[in-house]
Amino acid sequence: MKKKLISMVLALTLVAGMLTGCGGAKEETPAADNAATESNAEVAGEQEVLEFYHAYYHEESEWPVAAVMRDIYQQFADAHADGPVKFEPKVVEDVLGVATNEIAGGEFPDMVDFAGNEVPLAAVAQELVIDLKPYIDAEGLQSKVGINYTMNDVDGKIYTVHDQLTTLGLWYNADLYEAAGAATPDQWATYEDMAAAMEALRTSGVYGYNAGQGSERLFNSYMAVLDAEAMSNPLTPDVVNSESFATAFKTVAAMDQANGSANTSNNAGDFGGDFTTGKCATWMNGVWAAGSFSEVEYNVLPGIYPMSGAISSTGGGLTISASLSDAQKELALEFLKYMTSDEVQTRIFLEVNANPCNSDLDLNALAEGVDNPTVKLLAQACSAANNAASITNTTSAVWGADVNTAIINKLIECSVEGTDIDAKLAELQSELIALIG
Repeated sequence: MKKKLISMVLALTLVAGMLTGCGGAKEETPAADNAATESNAEVAGEQEVLEFYHAYYHEESEWPVAAVMRDIYQQFADAHADGPVKFEPKVVEDVLGVATNEIAGGEFPDMVDFAGNEVPLAAVAQELVIDLKPYIDAEGLQSKVGINYTMNDVDGKIYTVHDQLTTLGLWYNADLYEAAGAATPDQWATYEDMAAAMEALRTSGVYGYNAGQGSERLFNSYMAVLDAEAMSNPLTPDVVNSESFATAFKTVAAMDQANGSANTSNNAGDFGGDFTTGKCATWMNGVWAAGSFSEVEYNVLPGIYPMSGAISSTGGGLTISASLSDAQKELALEFLKYMTSDEVQTRIFLEVNANPCNSDLDLNALAEGVDNPTVKLLAQACSAANNAASITNTTSAVWGADVNTAIINKLIECSVEGTDIDAKLAELQSELIALIG
């Protein structure tokens, strides 16, 4: 089972302790008062409350997905309204900030959805959150939590489960590929095959793909193919100076330079317009982009990276406080089971249009039952990524956001014609070694 090293935990804990502000933190109550309150509640037969923080605060007109998720939460609350514990979903715009403030005071929200943000290391260091693995194992939920079971494993413990995945592949304009005589992504056995396809597309009058953040995703996937262990653990100087790192970086950098410096950005979303209007043939983006193509005149199809690579990240999700009463903990774990169930995960796929974590679902079969082109395209994209030979976490999640940004910036620099890629690699290696210490 994969091991993750928690580095500098004590330092992070001290930093967290210096944070100020309440930001939605619970009002502090002396331990004696807490005990008295719980005792009085038991005598009076009152319900305990399990507060659940989430960030789906948006108006339905602004983001319909938020309304769907709130409805899912409310259905669970209604189903347990008469139980010993009241489930109370609470909308918090800055979930990570609120949780961090509570952690700084040695506390943790009853239950929180980190919405893809990593669980703060200080919470783990102070043992403020529970290990979910014993419950997952006892209830046989391994396939329901899917890759959370391995990706969120920290030295044999699982502190969080995200009910949906951040899944990255690519989208391509099949009409432009056909007109250029370029091999499509399903035919790319190597990165050389992709480079040849990009050259054919450029010759036909369009540019190949969105570089910058998009090409960092190529590097991310290629690195995992070359050295899966390195892409599953914190970055080390040995990895930075490895042949695999150099091969992945230089291969992608050479494609970026041929692709042109005008076609780079540190935000892949910037290329949506060029892609849907036929100026760019390949868009390195997530499965969620399926909803962008309903009115596009071209035949848009999903694909994954060369050598059958895909990126799928769980990140932080449902996380439970270690200070709950037995009754609260039982309901919190029941909610975890509910959110990863086939029923709720089907709604997350069909209505939220996200890649569900539950690996038991047949997404293509679910899509066949609805008359919705977006869902059908989403099913193809998710299924391709879920069945890739190599599925890796994001560089940001494993190596850190600073490392990810440094790689993006250096790839953008390499896109300028005539740039010495070997020299840029050496610069990047020095920067990364300084970053990781």
